[in-house]
Amino acid sequence: MTRIRIPNGLDIEYDTFGSPGDPALLLVMGYGAQLINWRPGFCRRLAQGDQHGGLYVIRYDNRDVGLSTKFDGQTVDLNAINAKMDAGDLAGARALAPYSLSDMASDGLGLLTALGIDKAHVMGSSLGGTIAQTMAIEHPERVLTLISMMSMTGEAEFGQSLPEARQAMMAPTPSDRAGYIASAKKALLWGSRKYPNPAALEEVAAETWDRCYYPEGGARQLAAARTNGSRAEGLKRLRVPTLVIHGRDDTLITPSGGERTAALVPGARLLMLEHMGHDRPEPLWPVLCDAVVAHVRGRSRL
Repeated sequence: MTRIRIPNGLDIEYDTFGSPGDPALLLVMGYGAQLINWRPGFCRRLAQGDQHGGLYVIRYDNRDVGLSTKFDGQTVDLNAINAKMDAGDLAGARALAPYSLSDMASDGLGLLTALGIDKAHVMGSSLGGTIAQTMAIEHPERVLTLISMMSMTGEAEFGQSLPEARQAMMAPTPSDRAGYIASAKKALLWGSRKYPNPAALEEVAAETWDRCYYPEGGARQLAAARTNGSRAEGLKRLRVPTLVIHGRDDTLITPSGGERTAALVPGARLLMLEHMGHDRPEPLWPVLCDAVVAHVRGRSRL
């Protein structure tokens, strides 16, 4: 893994899989999650590709997570932001957020610039999907194709969490290593019901803690997501070839989030997967990776 200074002055930690001569695929991770959540086996499978070739896979830490730049000392009052959002004062809410989803989107594109890549295919997961959507909406000249995975449009009517999933997600996280690792099993609430893997959840949690556990950044990322508002109009105007992937078991961002995204983007293809929740269980890697490689290379398998 390598850290690189991008044009806006931030340092971004990243690594790659595959050959730089293959089409570049930028992977954007979700809320509070480090690049290691794109598991190496998944990335290697994308890089290997199929008989038509593989991809040059780039995964990175968003700002305020992992080993990328932290915004230490910038406090955020989520209650005040929520109050302004509930009152319909989007501008006032945005003024309280340390940075925006557009800033986070610019980080990923800045990484591509620093790597000498003018255009790339972009896949984002969960909050990373909203960041990837923002890249495509605001900088379509940089995005060759878009893959929006387990994400939503920012409209309140679609993709909202089930109460038990929301409660578990927002519950306080233990402040010791053992407690944090044990608490990772709460993700079983929104994961695949057919392929539960508590050992894998604990493995990633241990890696997360040891590499750089930094919960302070989560509130600032959440503020950026909360104050972004609806992307519906931007998605309607989007002319970037788009694949939307969602799991039918997802209770954290429910399937209507993916369905609505695909309905808004002209020509978008929707892949709704049985037995996938708000996760990427290893037994589904073949179908996920095959669909992504086919989409990037202009061949639909849906």
